[in-house]
Amino acid sequence: MSGTDPTRRPEPESAAGHASGPLVRAPWTLPTALAREFDPGRVGRRSRRTVRDWIADFSCFFAAVLIGMVGADAVSDNPHVSQGFAELDQVIGALACAAVWLRRRWPLGLAVAMVPVAVASDTGGGAAAVALFTLAVHRPFRYVAWVGGASVAVVPLTYRLRPDADLPYGVAIAFAALMTVAVIGWGMFVRSRRELLLSLRDRAVRAENEAALRAEQAQRLAREDIAREMHDVLAHRLTLLSVHAGALEFRPDAPRAEIVRAAGVIRESAHEALQDLRQVIGVLRGGDADAPDRPQPTLAALDTLVAESREAGMKVVLDNRVTDPAAVPAALGRTAYRIAQEGLTNARKHAPGAEVTVAITGAPGEGLTLSVRNPAPPGDVPAVPGSGQGLIGLAERASLAGGRLRHELRPDGGFHLEAWLPWAS
Repeated sequence: MSGTDPTRRPEPESAAGHASGPLVRAPWTLPTALAREFDPGRVGRRSRRTVRDWIADFSCFFAAVLIGMVGADAVSDNPHVSQGFAELDQVIGALACAAVWLRRRWPLGLAVAMVPVAVASDTGGGAAAVALFTLAVHRPFRYVAWVGGASVAVVPLTYRLRPDADLPYGVAIAFAALMTVAVIGWGMFVRSRRELLLSLRDRAVRAENEAALRAEQAQRLAREDIAREMHDVLAHRLTLLSVHAGALEFRPDAPRAEIVRAAGVIRESAHEALQDLRQVIGVLRGGDADAPDRPQPTLAALDTLVAESREAGMKVVLDNRVTDPAAVPAALGRTAYRIAQEGLTNARKHAPGAEVTVAITGAPGEGLTLSVRNPAPPGDVPAVPGSGQGLIGLAERASLAGGRLRHELRPDGGFHLEAWLPWAS
């Protein structure tokens, strides 16, 4: 007999962790149960009748009184009912109409109590109909079936005790049973409409949350992609700066031409690094009109990458056996370029002076295989800070391209990086 509405559902949480606002502009036009669901501000607060509830309660009360007045007049004119019983009928009906105000708090209890009231009082017939309607709206069908079945079952007893003055016994029973079924059907229709609104509301909230999750995931993936590009590009540029700056530091008596060349490489690398950094910052700020997109490297730029590494003093051997380099898709070539770039950067940092071999083979339908190998570095190598994020980023790149990447530190101290990328025919 609790006043808790079973149609109430838990408030869905927003994916972004923020409380969602009301889904309707005027929650006061909805029943309390729906207003609580459509306006999160009502959750956790004491349930109060909305303006719509007050209008509905007054309408139900007046309907019960109006039907009761018709019933009281019929009882007074019924020759089969004594004057004393007619007065008792009206008193019971008045109390039943007053009890209509309790229909929201105890819908099941009021409906059960109205079954004997309907038998004893024609004046309470309106209140019994309102109670049965309320039960059908607020409680599951099993309760409605039991109480509605009991109400229909006592109809013959009612007209046996107080026969109708105008209708035959069978017609009166059929009419009363039909009205009872109609009231139950109306209440169940209202309940189904409310459940439909709640279902649509849940779908709207779920769609909003899924859209927020998709947007958040897309933003996160975009940031990760930017971070990978920033790491791959800047790490390469900065290691070149480090190599040439170190050469100038340890060889201050180098020939002027060599110093000029190293200074030029430092200037060019710094300029390229600043350009790349400016582009990344422009993307993070939502786009910069003054920072146009720079062309992304492809497999054709691999020769330039190797040349830059050789100018920095590295020993690099390039073995390019791709059957048709011009047919390599741009995205595939860019991924291969970034893997080779990171491999050369790692070799420059952790194995200075060692000869690095970059081998790439592949054909349409077979895939593209890229490997970067270097033996153990000659002599002692100073410790270089590193977190391994570059290799993690390369593995993510290869996975996003549908390929795979593996790397290993060989027993002789060398390092082997190998990636396979799919190349559709």
